[in-house]
Amino acid sequence: MSGLFTIAQAEWQLWLRSRLALCTLLVFALLLASTSVVTALRMSEEHHGRAEQQAVAEQTFLSQPDRHPHRMVHYGHYVFRVPPPLSMIDPGVDSVTGQSMFLEGHQQNTPMFADARASAELGGFEDLTTALAYQLFLPLLLIAIGHGLIIREREENTLVPLLAQGVTGTQLYAAKGTALAGVSLALLLPLAVMCAYAITQGAAPLASLGVLTLYALYLLVWCSLILLVSSLARSRSLALGILALFWLGTALIVPRFAVESASTAIPVPGKIETDLNMQAELREVGDGHDAGAPGFQQLQANLLAQYDVTRVEDLPVNFRGVVSQAAEADLTEVMNRHAEERMALEAGQARVAAAFGWLSPAVAVAAGSRALSGTDLATHHRFLREAEAVRFDFVQGLNRVHAEQLAYSDDINRNIDAEASKRTRMSAENWKVLDEFSFEPAATSERLALASTPAAMLFAWLVMLTAIGALAARRMQP
Repeated sequence: MSGLFTIAQAEWQLWLRSRLALCTLLVFALLLASTSVVTALRMSEEHHGRAEQQAVAEQTFLSQPDRHPHRMVHYGHYVFRVPPPLSMIDPGVDSVTGQSMFLEGHQQNTPMFADARASAELGGFEDLTTALAYQLFLPLLLIAIGHGLIIREREENTLVPLLAQGVTGTQLYAAKGTALAGVSLALLLPLAVMCAYAITQGAAPLASLGVLTLYALYLLVWCSLILLVSSLARSRSLALGILALFWLGTALIVPRFAVESASTAIPVPGKIETDLNMQAELREVGDGHDAGAPGFQQLQANLLAQYDVTRVEDLPVNFRGVVSQAAEADLTEVMNRHAEERMALEAGQARVAAAFGWLSPAVAVAAGSRALSGTDLATHHRFLREAEAVRFDFVQGLNRVHAEQLAYSDDINRNIDAEASKRTRMSAENWKVLDEFSFEPAATSERLALASTPAAMLFAWLVMLTAIGALAARRMQP
């Protein structure tokens, strides 16, 4: 065991004496530190900014003057998706899915204000984040300093003396692996600091530890691969070429191919096509503005029979408000069905793309990182559902005010009778039907479950490369 650490220590000292290796390490360390600080500051600003905007939106809605309740249905309300603390490590889909949504009656709007700088495939370099630095650039550093770990011993004719002194191929392989793994784990320090800071900002400790563990596993996969290639290749240039091609394929080509394959395997209709199909159904339902429409005749007959009256004017409720409630419920059922169908297709695409983690460790770590950080597609879909629940509740709350507190005779005459118009202006106290909206990350157990498959992919990569490396070490020849 002491011999193992002696060889590893000698490797570390060699890297410290090498100006190229030392400069490379310092540059990447500076890149990681600066990226971590910039990303943390940006997401912290986004967090506070959106939280303030949410408070302002709620205050603005509640401070509206007395008016007809249906006007408030169309006045609407804004909700904002506040980024979770761990988004400072991996913002995930935040930049491409929009961060706020306008809620109003009769329709479901799409999220707004997505970052125009971001790539739609989540793989561009427009926003350099901590996650992207670890996923793409840190493996390059490990390749640069580690591709010659064992080859150098052959080229400098030191492998024969080592083996002659009783050092087995397995021991040498393990020592070199310890040296490279030690460097990679040391470079996790900026990530560990960010995880600790995220915990102080409210992140779940177990989820933060999961992020750190996931990236440690990812870097160990690269260490195993680099060590394996270095033990099998016969020259540094060959080893460097093989590792560079592997990085190019797994870090850039496979993720792009995964996106294209997911889109081909599970096509999602465009927004225009989806809206046209949905609008055709919504027109059949009606938005409730015309209480005399044929579609509401049966509702009218049922109400008259229920209250044993012959005219809508004699009903104890405002028929126009009842129609608004019924129409909104029917409209929402149609809109939710279309929304769930689209989200199911998008989730299917995400699963297809994530399955490419068996071919690329970069795909696996990216999927797991977004899941643990609470910035994945599933989180965005949950935001859409929670926002829709807020929309439906406050719209139907206003419709109840319309039905129960506003007289039908005043309602139908408000445009021709000034006094009736005044009486239809309901007290602003009724706007309190609006619930506070506070979007929180999913439970830690749920995020860990979502990240379990990507973590299993990385573990499988590590086991496979380690097993092959162990066989190669036993057969190591000068």
